[in-house]
Amino acid sequence: MNKRSFLISLCAAAMSLPLDAQQNLGSQALRDLKQNTTFSGYVIGQASVNDQHDNDVKADAQLRLVRVSASGKVLDFAYQLQLQLNGHNNDAKGNAPRIVDAWVEWQKLDFLRVKFGQFKRAFTFENPFHPWETGSGSYSQLTTRLAGMSDRVGEHASNGRDMGLQLQGDLLPVAADRHHFLHYQIGVYTGQGINTGDKNTRKDVIGGIAMRPLKDLQVGLFGWDGNFVKDGLTVRRTRWAVGAKYDGPVTARAEYAHSVGRKVSTAADGTPIVSGADRADAWYALLGVPVGQKVKLWAKYDVYRDARTWDSARSLYILTADYNFTKNLKLQLNLTRVNDRIVNTAGGDGDYNMADLQVYVRF
Repeated sequence: MNKRSFLISLCAAAMSLPLDAQQNLGSQALRDLKQNTTFSGYVIGQASVNDQHDNDVKADAQLRLVRVSASGKVLDFAYQLQLQLNGHNNDAKGNAPRIVDAWVEWQKLDFLRVKFGQFKRAFTFENPFHPWETGSGSYSQLTTRLAGMSDRVGEHASNGRDMGLQLQGDLLPVAADRHHFLHYQIGVYTGQGINTGDKNTRKDVIGGIAMRPLKDLQVGLFGWDGNFVKDGLTVRRTRWAVGAKYDGPVTARAEYAHSVGRKVSTAADGTPIVSGADRADAWYALLGVPVGQKVKLWAKYDVYRDARTWDSARSLYILTADYNFTKNLKLQLNLTRVNDRIVNTAGGDGDYNMADLQVYVRF
């Protein structure tokens, strides 16, 4: 039996459709599989310098991200498989290639889409952004520390993703352009990050509601209730966030997040322990202004407080310039002033400057 006949027979057995409907369904599925799968990827290279006195590495160059993906649609089901081929400096799993996305989503209805697999957590506006779209060189500290990228609780680097089941949709078309006023997302996740099995019976529940009074303006509220297990220790992970974003002639985005729960870390003798403050928070404000057709200038204020006090604050002041050669090739310069009060308190150099040049290539 060839592939076409097998697929038609499978559809017939499962759905008991008339023969002509069975043939049409099988033919459509084959066409989707053959024609709608897209292979793509991107590379981000980075060269950086800093003037931190007690840093042995004053200059560095690395492949910040290398990813390839396959995505497409079969009937009403979209899918994506995305691999990361490199690691990065704070990646506990090293430089081994790994799966970052592996999901399928039923998309027949705008007001109810069902996604299953490994994908971005439904927390904050910024977390779901593609690295090309974040502005100012990288994700904010709010996203990296409180949305599951290099999470403060001690979770391995998970790129803001987890394994779960999510419902999302768009409701209430309004105004002359009929944009949807309300977007919602709610998901149930394992709470352990990517490529890792669950470690207890409790699941993380994460969701958000975003209102769009204008086509280019969204205001949202997000919540997260769950826990994290590592080395036999369990810590709470309860968070909320609020934010707004505007994508018009200029780009503006601001968010605040608050976290309840401690960390799982390792003591000097190698013993796993629960450590850190029970409260943390973070916020950022970002503005991007286009200059001509190819240049965009950004300014960003970015703060993370590991104990929700100013003595635990790490503040970043960032200026960025993008030059877009084409839609698939971009050069970016970032200038950053760092004020890290924890490092200063410990007697180190927490006030220093960084500069980096990044090249973005898509294919």
